[in-house]
Amino acid sequence: MKLGSLLFYLIALGVHCQGHSVHEYAEALSKLDFMSVKKDIEAVLTNSQEFWPADYGHYGPLMIRLAWHCSGAYRNSDGRGGCNGARIRFDPERSWPDNTNVEKARRVLWPVKEKYGIGLSWGDLIVLAGDVAIESMGGPILGFCGGRIDDSDGSASAPLGPSPEQEAVAPCGVDGDCDSPLGPTTMGLIYVNPEGPMGQPDPAGSAPEIRDTFARMGMNDVETVALIGGGHSFGKCHGACPNGAGPSPKMDPTNPWPGLCGTGKLADAFTSGFEGPWTHNPIKWDNSFFKILLGHEWEVHTGPGGHFQWRVVGSNPPTAPGPAGGTQPLMMLTTDIALRTDPAYLAISQSFADNESYFSETFARAWYKLTSRDMGPVTRCVGPMVPPPLPFQLALPPPSATPVNFKHVRPEIVRLLTVSNTVSPDMINGRSSISAWVNQLAWNCASTFRVTNFFGGCNGARIRFSPQKDWPENAGMSQVIDALSPIKQRFGPALSWADLIVYAGQVAIEESTGASLEFCPGRTDASDGSGTETQRPRFFPNDPLTELRESQALLGLTARELVALKGQPRSAAYQQLQGYAGSWMSTQQSLPNAYFTLLLGEVWEPYTNPVSGQAQYKARGKDLFMLPTDLWIRYDAEYEAIAQEFASDSQLFLREFQSAWTKVMIADRFKGPYGNQCTADPRKPPSANHPEGRRGDINFINSKCPFAH
Repeated sequence: MKLGSLLFYLIALGVHCQGHSVHEYAEALSKLDFMSVKKDIEAVLTNSQEFWPADYGHYGPLMIRLAWHCSGAYRNSDGRGGCNGARIRFDPERSWPDNTNVEKARRVLWPVKEKYGIGLSWGDLIVLAGDVAIESMGGPILGFCGGRIDDSDGSASAPLGPSPEQEAVAPCGVDGDCDSPLGPTTMGLIYVNPEGPMGQPDPAGSAPEIRDTFARMGMNDVETVALIGGGHSFGKCHGACPNGAGPSPKMDPTNPWPGLCGTGKLADAFTSGFEGPWTHNPIKWDNSFFKILLGHEWEVHTGPGGHFQWRVVGSNPPTAPGPAGGTQPLMMLTTDIALRTDPAYLAISQSFADNESYFSETFARAWYKLTSRDMGPVTRCVGPMVPPPLPFQLALPPPSATPVNFKHVRPEIVRLLTVSNTVSPDMINGRSSISAWVNQLAWNCASTFRVTNFFGGCNGARIRFSPQKDWPENAGMSQVIDALSPIKQRFGPALSWADLIVYAGQVAIEESTGASLEFCPGRTDASDGSGTETQRPRFFPNDPLTELRESQALLGLTARELVALKGQPRSAAYQQLQGYAGSWMSTQQSLPNAYFTLLLGEVWEPYTNPVSGQAQYKARGKDLFMLPTDLWIRYDAEYEAIAQEFASDSQLFLREFQSAWTKVMIADRFKGPYGNQCTADPRKPPSANHPEGRRGDINFINSKCPFAH
């Protein structure tokens, strides 16, 4: 991992390293000895503290819960959540009911964090503590993906809710029955209500909720059953009495969750409100959870915490040691019983009960996926314990060993822009051209990137395959790809589709606007579109401002970058395929900042396409059209101020557009956790590396890039 590339991406993403500079963080991370950290974590696991004595003398189950709940906030719908950022330390996550008492686990870990300083992020420490806890109790671990960077506050979790931000992007109609794009069914929980749907002990009704909410995190049935059974192989639930845990950290930061049952600790602890262990030995790994679940008959009852839970039928139930001595009967939750009532879950549970090795292997892979899902491709992982790529990491092949000379590719693209039989051309600057189509292809390919989970982008060129090529907003893109095919065929394997799409978009913009962009080659091609089902950009037809702000947030853009990118050429023919009447682009030659002069200078009136019913805006007396999101650039005060600057200064717009475009095109070119293969100077934005580049030249962003011939 190069220090310079790490620093650039930290700066580009606005990462704040808890008061330390990014230089200091990067240097400390590069020197961190993860194996020594593991040893220190293992030592604290059995060092029980008076402020929160360890159940069974072992903090392992508590650490697993901390790691699970930090990671399990992840949702596929927008890539938000997860332990990268360690926002479980802040509200809203730290005060979710499901996170009751996890702040005690962080307090136990503080000596380790204090010892290693900024090089060991809380995110890495929390996940690694969960791994070490599993191993210390005999459980399986596949590996560890290091490189999480801590957020300085919990603002990035506001869309997880409950909050106004969450209501805007992921509203819940009925709490307890929340739908995607939210991750859980119940606000403040990680997945589902363990008591059952809407608090009712209905295992058959709980099973589809489990399947749905785990799928929102990208887990299949086998992974789901393995994670539930693996997590419940350790520790116990805490619900000693119905009085509750007391005020949350948000309500009383001086004494959060003191516990209102007796001493509030050990046998008197209250966390979830359920009470009891699942297995005979709560600090030993095996497959007994499934043997116990399937080997007994269970009945529902109200536990001491006042919630529905399940016990073995009969007067002589199986027991486990109590958390501070003695014994207590085993229990199950409604969500556990669902694993034996649902036919698919039952078959998987039986296979795990019959074959402990299979269970261990499956759990190890599922746990790694759970704790690494928000880290993006494996190329972002650091440390000595990184396993080979798993399917969820969407690994790509290495780039060509004999890269193409892009100076030979450019003339072919320029020729294509005015001669194509596969795409309906537009009139741009007074001549027939498909350049707006070509730059739209590059944009649609690259703008799937999400800074929330580091997936998406054009590396891999998955826009060629289903499901991306079938998305409505990609109508016509297959024809543009067909138009580029002769160029791809001419240069063969030396030219990847991903590089061709991005470079063609760049050339198209340069030819139509006079911009001078930079290009960093070295992308490679995926063999299919698997894993991209949830990367489709979200649209908010009834709330254009939320759509703009959500796009800005997920792409990791500043407000200025978002506004600048709205000024890119837009094909009228493409807009018509989307059900709109046309584009803001006229057939007359115009200044590069024409979008902003038109947006601010024309009188825009609501217009409904008579064929599609799509709502947009039409300039009074002219055949120029804008979308609702365009008009909100004018209506929103912050966006409007930026648009006014661009309308009055064409060169300012061009400079900022070039920088923003390049940022999106290279956002997925990872090198380490926050490194980028395409940056030469970490102190400057991408477009500043070649400020004197001439139009028509190929400005390779990184002069040391091995593919920049």
